[in-house]
Amino acid sequence: MSLDVSHLAESPRLLIEASLAPLQGTRFQPTGFPQLGAAEYDGPNDGQRMLLVESAQSMANRLEAVCWDSVGDDWVAPLRGIPVVKVVNEEGKPLTNSVLEAHRLNSPYILEGKDKTVFDHLKSELADMELGAVDLRKLAALVLSVDANALLHGLFLAKKDLAGGRLRLPRCLSAFIEAEDVRVAQSGGVKNDLVNPKGDTARGFGNVPFAREEYSAPKLTAYFNLDLAQVRGYGLGEGTESFLAALALYKIRRFLSEGLRLRTACDLRVDNLKVTAPEGFLLPELAELESELPGLIRAVASEGKFADPPVTTVTWRA
Repeated sequence: MSLDVSHLAESPRLLIEASLAPLQGTRFQPTGFPQLGAAEYDGPNDGQRMLLVESAQSMANRLEAVCWDSVGDDWVAPLRGIPVVKVVNEEGKPLTNSVLEAHRLNSPYILEGKDKTVFDHLKSELADMELGAVDLRKLAALVLSVDANALLHGLFLAKKDLAGGRLRLPRCLSAFIEAEDVRVAQSGGVKNDLVNPKGDTARGFGNVPFAREEYSAPKLTAYFNLDLAQVRGYGLGEGTESFLAALALYKIRRFLSEGLRLRTACDLRVDNLKVTAPEGFLLPELAELESELPGLIRAVASEGKFADPPVTTVTWRA
């Protein structure tokens, strides 16, 4: 495999940059925030206008969405065998899971329902942390066993009955997309009502003109940061560290390959991809990661670090 773990052993971070551009034309639509809209800000270079195209929290979701087969309700093929918590209804039909839930393992559908399978397991295993400092290594090992993805995504078990709500694992893999020297591209349109153009617009009738803001920029960059020091700090062993690094790289590669249609008016392509730290590290291709990950997953499972079976099922009763 191209992933040279020994080359990463002394580096605190793995930093990757991808230069992006609109797939067609010059305009793109950034993410928007309630009561704020697009996140424009002054950059460090003479007030050059910057724009947050995709936030860290949104990118975390996108990096996981490309790893999940929603039709098969399972990981995509190379990742099968990674521990996950699935939520089903009383008829056994899939509702959600810890990969896609907003708060991952801390989802109310996992911890707040009548089925206390996961909650009781966490409470039992972490009972010695009710007082005193949180043992992050023990917490990381437990999370690895039931929801391994959460180690990369980050986790906050905000439940007072679980160590007083003090159980936190910072994000290991983070990413964002920003644009430099941006210009606003103003446009607009009209929602036409062919039957009654003067109808009550509050009820959905009538012609409704609207304004639209898109952007252009000479430089769009996606940044990825894998905190290798944090991963090593969990003391999970070299095999698990290799698995987590490969999973993180798989997320990045698959997102850049298949996940860059961020919105209807924001479809991007990769023009250049480079590792900025550590120097000399060669980024594995997606096919190489797909080939190696099943073996890495089996190796960690053989050490007894994954739940057996790896899928924990919780039944949600409203």
